[in-house]
Amino acid sequence: MDQNESSFSKIRSFLWPIHRYELVKFIPMLAFFFLISINYHILKILKDSLIITAPKSGAEVIPFLKVWAMLPTAILVTSLFTKLANKHKRENLFYFVALGFISFFLFFILVLYPNRESLHLHKFADSLSQILPVGFSGMISLIRYWVYALFYVIAESWSTLMLSILMWGFANDVITIQESKRFYPLFGVGKNSSGIIAGQLGALIATKLSATSFSITPFAAKLGAKTPWDQTLLFFIMLVVGLTLLAIIIHYRLYNNVFSEHKTKPQSANSPINKKPKMSLRSSVSYVLKSKYVLYIAVTVLAYNAIINFSEVLWKSQIKELYPSPADYTAYMSKVTSFIGIFATFTAFFISGGLIRKFEWKIAASTVPFIMYLSGALFFYFLFNKHFGLTKASIFGMTPLMLAVLFGSIQNCLSRAAKFTIFDNTKEMALIPLSKEDKLKGKAAIDGVGSRLGKSGSSLMMQLLLIFFSTPIGCSPAILVLFILIIPFWLKAINYVGKEYEERTAPKLAPVIETTKN
Repeated sequence: MDQNESSFSKIRSFLWPIHRYELVKFIPMLAFFFLISINYHILKILKDSLIITAPKSGAEVIPFLKVWAMLPTAILVTSLFTKLANKHKRENLFYFVALGFISFFLFFILVLYPNRESLHLHKFADSLSQILPVGFSGMISLIRYWVYALFYVIAESWSTLMLSILMWGFANDVITIQESKRFYPLFGVGKNSSGIIAGQLGALIATKLSATSFSITPFAAKLGAKTPWDQTLLFFIMLVVGLTLLAIIIHYRLYNNVFSEHKTKPQSANSPINKKPKMSLRSSVSYVLKSKYVLYIAVTVLAYNAIINFSEVLWKSQIKELYPSPADYTAYMSKVTSFIGIFATFTAFFISGGLIRKFEWKIAASTVPFIMYLSGALFFYFLFNKHFGLTKASIFGMTPLMLAVLFGSIQNCLSRAAKFTIFDNTKEMALIPLSKEDKLKGKAAIDGVGSRLGKSGSSLMMQLLLIFFSTPIGCSPAILVLFILIIPFWLKAINYVGKEYEERTAPKLAPVIETTKN
């Protein structure tokens, strides 16, 4: 046991293993995690609400966004970020990126959004709709609402740059290994609880400010708000900007007053921080194919991303049908975000740790596909009941559409919570038996093949289905077949990785030398 932890009682060691003298750095770091994470959740809600609820648009735009907008943007942003990282101090890099996001969000809400009708390509999109089949409606919506699409990709980039790279990079830079064992679980609680707060706050704002009885304030009117929803969106964006500025202040004070000894110089390409291999998709595939163990870990990541992508398009198409206005859609998605945070926090505290400690890796990892299978089966049942009239099933007087949305929401909440608390942990654990070099290459390859191929590949597949079947609901039987086919491959991969993991982590026994009596 860590000497820092041995002085705590069992209860405090579990709930609050922080010394009083550590509060000067722990509390600001916890606040920093919370602020970056709550913005992530707010932006995640807004980016969908804007483009999915737009007239002549819907959830079918998501696969086209992820391939034709997100993928090239991710490549461009990564390239730009790498160049900045090689030229500037890590502290200044955070300010450049954070202020860049603030500048865009202000430009969007003060310039782009108020002039969206003149900027959107309605005539060109209408001409395309006369030429292209109905299945291309998602691509047409992307072109028509390019302003919303731009907001979507920038908001999505917050997850990569601010959350994954800068937030965790800062923590890894200033927190010691001994401190991380006690700090990081609590940082995770702060990160998950931010979803609860963001959801509750989002639902309250979307419900109150968008109500027709709520008049537009003079301040909002001066900034271009003409409708209650305009005012709501303005408030959300200003909230994100304000929270980002607060995060910048905390970051500055931490770096200059608490962790001043960690101030860094610009990183060269050969510095230790950049030694993690940057692998292209082709080299990632090549590396994965050389190791069956790494290949099957990548299969689990690919399977999760494919299933969640397929099911989300169907689920969000039903939410759009039930809540067609952006305010109602935002309020509902805010509630879902809050429940994901509740489930994730509860699971992290009371389930995932015990599950991973007490059972084999294979059993812990298998819970995620089983959760997605069972919750997905209920979602597809009520979805088909609504659209194909399988039965007259009704629960508590809810309409078939409400039931489809409800069970789709349950499936999404459970799947996301399971990913944050069980799937991610078991995936990282599977890399532990590898050598130091293989850990780095394996991580880069798995992220490249499993994550990128899972998201982009499933989005491409969804595009083909939409082109052939025209609507998300028309695609649902084919998606169910894919759903059923993917789960067994996922479980097979888990079974193989589990056996290899147990063998590689089993204690090595010293050879027994037999002696014979003469």
